Amino acid sequence: MAAHHKARPLKPTSPKPAKALCSECGLCDTSYIHYVKSACAFLHQQFDTLETQTHGRKRDINQEDECYFGVHQTMLSARKKQPIPGAQWTGIVTTIATQMLKAGWVEGVVCVQNSPSDRWQPQPVLARTPAEVFAARVNKPTLSPNLSVLDEIERSGMRRLLVIGVGCQIQALRAVEKHLGLEKLYVLGTPCVDNVPRAGLQKFLETTSRSPETVVHYEFMQDYQVHFKHEDGSIEKVPFFGLNTRELKDIFAPSCLSCFDYVNGLADLVVGYMGAPLGWQWLVVRNERGQAMLDLVRDELEIQPVMSQGQRHQAVQQSIPAYDRGATLPMWAARLMGVVIEKFGPKGLEYARFSIDSHFTRNYLYVQRHYPQKLASHIPEFAKKIVSQYRLPKD
Repeated sequence: MAAHHKARPLKPTSPKPAKALCSECGLCDTSYIHYVKSACAFLHQQFDTLETQTHGRKRDINQEDECYFGVHQTMLSARKKQPIPGAQWTGIVTTIATQMLKAGWVEGVVCVQNSPSDRWQPQPVLARTPAEVFAARVNKPTLSPNLSVLDEIERSGMRRLLVIGVGCQIQALRAVEKHLGLEKLYVLGTPCVDNVPRAGLQKFLETTSRSPETVVHYEFMQDYQVHFKHEDGSIEKVPFFGLNTRELKDIFAPSCLSCFDYVNGLADLVVGYMGAPLGWQWLVVRNERGQAMLDLVRDELEIQPVMSQGQRHQAVQQSIPAYDRGATLPMWAARLMGVVIEKFGPKGLEYARFSIDSHFTRNYLYVQRHYPQKLASHIPEFAKKIVSQYRLPKD
């Protein structure tokens, strides 16, 4: 009998081992809680070990692209030739997952549908059909217990599995991977930053959107604006620099404010947007499994090389104290600044580095102020190297 078979999931009202830093990944909702002390990304940072386990080596932090984007074989920009209706962007993630099922590569897909009662409430599922995967299209910007289906996976007897998830979920998954009894595990990751509890999402929508009740999905985009898509198909754009930072600083989960795996470094293949031009997706192929996943759908994609343009350092340095003070510009000034930066500011991979720098410096300060005892052990070396480029406020 496996050691975790004797364990019992935590009751919903029980405090989580990571306490305030819990990201609600779902591990503690299963018998795999037995491994939580070594598996939880916020109790035990072991990124180098897990990178080596997953990719055969850890990232080279002296090589800029690897320091920022993790171990990878290639990066490219892509979009579907025929977009999937209702997808967040063109539907690359949904296409890969459904094609892997149809081709018999996997027997199930861990993905996230919406709760029937609340479009913003995530509902992790073990999808067995393309229709069930299709029902999971569109990102969910709230904390989601994706790993809560681990016991179901074991009971199902599945031997070949695809898991779609974000960094904290995938770190825990990789830590317990050897206990899952699988013949083949594929991991399709998405970049993730600034997730929120359900109440925090509501506050963000009500503070930021002109019509919060009709928002279907939103994203912080490469043109330095938040794009809200509404039920009628209209797109509302709000400049980053006009957000009510002082009001919104407290909505993000403490786990997200102390996370340094923005780019999902332990996935086999990552599909996001931040390193690609507007309207395209950014794909990071980390290993042979990821390459095979991409090759399966390559004929359905329009592909172009990644690009990089502009300089980020000055913009990041100026944003650090502004965010720290909770500064907000008048909307006319925010729109003007957004236009100028969008025209002359960093683009492509340089925009991705801008975003990583901005969030890593903010998160470093958060850990330093709220969890100083974890500062040395919790922050990976690549994140420390990135943060060291900037002057941080002195408390």
